[in-house]
Amino acid sequence: MIKFENLTRYYGDICAVDNISFEVKKGEILGFLGPNGAGKTTTYRILTGYLHATSGTIKVKDYDIHEHQLEIKKLIGYLPESAPVYHEMLVYDYLSYIADIRGIPRERKLPHIRELADLCRLEEVMHKTVNELSKGYRQRVGIAHALMGDPEILVLDEPTMGLDPNQIAETREIIKRIGREKTIIFSTHILSEAEATCDRIVIINNGKLAADFTIQELREMTGTDSFENIFRRITRGNN
Repeated sequence: MIKFENLTRYYGDICAVDNISFEVKKGEILGFLGPNGAGKTTTYRILTGYLHATSGTIKVKDYDIHEHQLEIKKLIGYLPESAPVYHEMLVYDYLSYIADIRGIPRERKLPHIRELADLCRLEEVMHKTVNELSKGYRQRVGIAHALMGDPEILVLDEPTMGLDPNQIAETREIIKRIGREKTIIFSTHILSEAEATCDRIVIINNGKLAADFTIQELREMTGTDSFENIFRRITRGNN
């Protein structure tokens, strides 16, 4: 579904992403993990067309990021770390506005918004302005935004950052529901969340690929140890 091939990105003399290669299978929920500054967000921005790679490429289905950027963007819904929503708008009006931008046909728009409201559990706040919402609800609005137009791939950058435990659990359940039908890549600093939600985990550190294993392999690795300790050893070993 998605193939990262020797992907590299420099900012001046600083190498933010260093020759990483891995694949994401269709229908997989992939946890893309790493310490702050590891290169996760830069990788996302290249995948979603906000940045160009210095070298290497990403292929999505039969499309190459260098030659078919528009086609790839149509396949991807992207939620950055801070949901880019207009706080003064009603939730319904905001989603209607995004539907118009995405070119949703008029006869399909209202049913689609209702489907997203149900999926993201937004029904009770559709009449409220975004700035009235808790951060958990704002993140759900951002997820609904990313899902507008029914993309095949969902890219979520720290979707539970700053949420309380109840909001984290609710967001996790939404991600798992979405993952029944879509390919998802998401990053998180809550390692137990990645273990509970993902099919597979890729770890990068200092821009380099540090580990790639399935959740079953992780559970076999941990034994009496914790994922947190394994994560620390992996990232320290690549400093």
